Amino acid sequence: MPPTVSNSHDLLPRSIVIAEAGVNHNGDLNLAMQLIDAAAGAGADYVKFQTFIAAELVTQSAPKAQYQSDNDDTSDSQLQMLKKLELSAEDHHRLIQHCVARQIKFLSTGFDLASEKFLDGMSLDWTKIPSGEITNVPYLRRMGSANRPILLSTGMATLAEVDYAIEVLESSGADRSRIITLHCTTQYPTPYEEVNLRAMQTMGCALGTRWGYSDHTLGIEIPIAAVALGAIVIEKHFTLDRKLPGPDHAASLEPDELKQMVASIRHVESALGDGIKRPSVSEVPNRPVARKSIVAATGIRAGETFGEHNLTVKRPGTGISPTQWDQVVGRVAQRDYQPDEQVQW
Repeated sequence: MPPTVSNSHDLLPRSIVIAEAGVNHNGDLNLAMQLIDAAAGAGADYVKFQTFIAAELVTQSAPKAQYQSDNDDTSDSQLQMLKKLELSAEDHHRLIQHCVARQIKFLSTGFDLASEKFLDGMSLDWTKIPSGEITNVPYLRRMGSANRPILLSTGMATLAEVDYAIEVLESSGADRSRIITLHCTTQYPTPYEEVNLRAMQTMGCALGTRWGYSDHTLGIEIPIAAVALGAIVIEKHFTLDRKLPGPDHAASLEPDELKQMVASIRHVESALGDGIKRPSVSEVPNRPVARKSIVAATGIRAGETFGEHNLTVKRPGTGISPTQWDQVVGRVAQRDYQPDEQVQW
């Protein structure tokens, strides 16, 4: 039985925001560089690409997904389409150098064993497993032996399939405490009613992993909501222009939207606080202004008994608190009071 786990930031000081460039470079290194610039300008922690050898990834007869066909107006097969989107080893090194210059971290997802072996030599912070490989046992074994923290995307998977994938990773050397499961819906764009964001928490709690969210919806609301629900990793596709040709542009954020999403996530994180209910520093001075005191409702003469007929409660809260109402009612006034005058002990 997996251990229970709190999705706290004891390992991560704040949520990691991964700007998913993916294949939105369209095979153009200059465009990939501009995507790095945009991710850095938006304040993302990482910019992530995709590393693959098309011939190792798909067969010649593999069909394109419907969203790929909808957003790619060529007659290319999936193999032909992906071949145009490959990044060379030299491309990777130049992109990493540009990330260093722009002070943003580089990540990439390896989609085949050869690509993962190549990435393993680059000493990246995370191993990222895409949703489509969650049933690929040889691939999972390779990833589990990489000795790096793992981001496991879970689109299209059942809870049992995710559990099995984690078992394979663990049996290959991975540490469950270093696996973050990313809830994901593999549809571009994802309809809001199919997001099922609560499954993110269900999966993490059931499997004893920390959790995050890889988003394919339009807009920025759902990733922000995911952070409010405890996601410690957010991954979101972005592009320089949604009108560019290619399979993923239409369901991606543009740079200004990415920047707004990152800023909103940081605001939500700041607002979540530590969970202890107490007055905030800025609201303490407002307590005497907004709260009330026990005051004379009418003129009261010394010797009269305090009661509901001659007392009321009004601002400011600088006198006897209304929490002491029952202790004041029935006492005898020791002096005269004018209407609205605060009662004193």
